[in-house]
Amino acid sequence: MATVTRENIGPLNDKLTVTVGKEDYLPSFEKALKQYAKSANIPGFRKGMVPAGVIKKMHGPSVYTEEVLRSIEKGLVDYLEKEKLEIFAQPLPGSDNDAGTIDMNNPAEYSFNFEIGLKPSFELPDFSTIPSLTRYKIEVTKEMIDEEVDRIRVRQGNMTEPETVSTDEDVLNVKFEESDAEGNPLEDGVSKENSLLLKYFSPDFKEQLKGKKKDDSATLQLKAAFEEKEREWVAGDLGLDKENPDSLEKYFKMTITKIGRVEKHELNEDLYEKIYAGQEIRTEDDFRNKIKAEIQAGFDAESRSHFHHHLYHALLDHTSVHFPEGFLKKWMEQNDGQSTKTAEQVEAEFPSFINQLKWSLITDKIIEENKLEVSPEEIREAVTGQVMGYFGASGLGRDADGWIHNYVDQLLKDKRQVDGAYRKIITEKVFTWVEAKTTPAEQLISLDDFKNLLEEHQHHHH
Repeated sequence: MATVTRENIGPLNDKLTVTVGKEDYLPSFEKALKQYAKSANIPGFRKGMVPAGVIKKMHGPSVYTEEVLRSIEKGLVDYLEKEKLEIFAQPLPGSDNDAGTIDMNNPAEYSFNFEIGLKPSFELPDFSTIPSLTRYKIEVTKEMIDEEVDRIRVRQGNMTEPETVSTDEDVLNVKFEESDAEGNPLEDGVSKENSLLLKYFSPDFKEQLKGKKKDDSATLQLKAAFEEKEREWVAGDLGLDKENPDSLEKYFKMTITKIGRVEKHELNEDLYEKIYAGQEIRTEDDFRNKIKAEIQAGFDAESRSHFHHHLYHALLDHTSVHFPEGFLKKWMEQNDGQSTKTAEQVEAEFPSFINQLKWSLITDKIIEENKLEVSPEEIREAVTGQVMGYFGASGLGRDADGWIHNYVDQLLKDKRQVDGAYRKIITEKVFTWVEAKTTPAEQLISLDDFKNLLEEHQHHHH
């Protein structure tokens, strides 16, 4: 049986020396040779009748080395399991380990060294003492509600075809033909049909279009007829180089092929029932309050996500954890599972790596100490929600329930899907637990100010 000695060589950094004697590897070596003899197919010998000496000469050295290393590995694994050591990553083989010293012709005792990095013990902070935690309440304004009401009325409205262009919301189907300054189409010039709202045109040109009818035309230059944002989009649609100033100098004859206008749906019970079926919305006030609640729910989710970001950084900043930095840097440099890194790369990446490791230890501790779990039903519900969100409930058809059930069954056979759903749910449970331990200040904030906060946060942490 292999023997293992343990020696401390640095903070949370130990060296394990695994020693094996002849009795640990020779029996398996002899057994492996016999297996080779049974299956070897060597010219001049019948299968299974190859003399042991021939097999040993041909395959002995490599099999011997393999069995010695296997016994070393088994001794290491058995020791780690017996001692229940909590380590980072995998043990790193010592630089003085040399498989070249393993000699079949001189069976002996062999010792190999391994470095391990030990996981630290630590305590979570007193959450009530963490300063500067603020939960923001984004204000829903009357203008936001008005815009959403208007959007719904337009979406549920009827398209009509008025005789003349008159409102910013009129939809103009037009044909662009490259022309000279007088509007005479050029031979082999660009020609393209498009659909544009009147409000997309520049204020001056928009006034020229008001009162025009179907089949009327106007001559324009892109640089004058559109503001910058719309100008770039139209130029790209026409196949022009929007970065080339000459493209914006071109003239086009624009012919109106159709005028469309949406008649907004009236604010009445018919509209309320279409949007909120079965929810007993009877008045405009009820309708607007329902919209406000939905907008607020969306804002609250954004605010909670922002608060979670602050909790994440607060936990990192206020939780004291010591790491075997020497071991971890060596592991990153030699064996991070991706590629060999230079010492300079390791130093540059180490702070971010330590934060990720620290967060993993913190969440594992919270999960273990509070017995947080994710049930199969919760994973199924989360995956089902993803499917519904991807396809949209309205686009799944009458037999959606059966189809969704079968599709989710297939997704749940994918380990990556299950792992992803688990991580999302358990992370949410961790933050919910931490939230309950904190007493953040509540602060009302405008949407613009909240967006500025997000930008500042992203800038600070990049």
